[in-house]
Amino acid sequence: MTSPTPISGLSQLAARYDVLLCDVWGVIHNGRESFPAACAALARFRAEVGPVILISNAPRPHPPIVEQLDSLGVPRTAWTQLITSGDATRTLLAQRAPGRCWRIGPDRDSVLYEGLDLREGGPDDADFICVTGPYDDEHDEPGDYRDRFIACVARGLELICANPDIVVQRGDRLIYCGGALAQLYESLGGRTVMAGKPYAPIYEMALSVAAERLGRPVDPTRVLCVGDGLPTDVRGANARGLDVLFVASGIHGAETIGPDGLILPVVEDLLRQEGLQANWAIADMIWS
Repeated sequence: MTSPTPISGLSQLAARYDVLLCDVWGVIHNGRESFPAACAALARFRAEVGPVILISNAPRPHPPIVEQLDSLGVPRTAWTQLITSGDATRTLLAQRAPGRCWRIGPDRDSVLYEGLDLREGGPDDADFICVTGPYDDEHDEPGDYRDRFIACVARGLELICANPDIVVQRGDRLIYCGGALAQLYESLGGRTVMAGKPYAPIYEMALSVAAERLGRPVDPTRVLCVGDGLPTDVRGANARGLDVLFVASGIHGAETIGPDGLILPVVEDLLRQEGLQANWAIADMIWS
């Protein structure tokens, strides 16, 4: 397995690529504040090189996520278009309408279901389940859902997961996401379906948008995927044969960043354990 090459800034790679597919949470913000240097790097790439397509596992369609980015101080000059797992998941939900859905997730995610001909149900009467995350992501743990999931598995219900992330960084904490609940459901013998990273639908949408913005077909060898999540960002890029820039300061920052910056052997070990590859590694997303 090839070791990732450490770089000091995105400027070192600008001549190699035409398009960035960039993760959001952990790369350009942490849920509480944006990272100005990362935003500046993306803005520079977009201005001087080509489109920056943000791909997020946020379980809502992109409009409210754009509002969130604005509120966190992420400038719109830093990105060309935003595509979310919620955008891709709505296609899956529409295919199951009309139907009765057990919705698991916080109230803020209800926008995912707007305009779809779906009725609300529960574990006892639903036709399928859709998970955007725990009901209370500050306090709930996957095990809190075990008994209800066991009953749903026995009924043969399929679970759609609108956010495949297992955990995400919120400020200085890691909180559980929809992927952690889907992982539990699968371990109990249940069937799950996902559209966000690392699965194909969100990448197909992103590359289609990139082609529109370039005005020509996308050369996959000139697409760079940027992210901090091994099971989502890196695995998704590897599955599509796309190059990867691993941002170490995200969810793995406690392990991969030391007093002198990037600890490359730790990054190599994490990738090896997951059977994944990254072409490049950087401590924090910066231009130079």
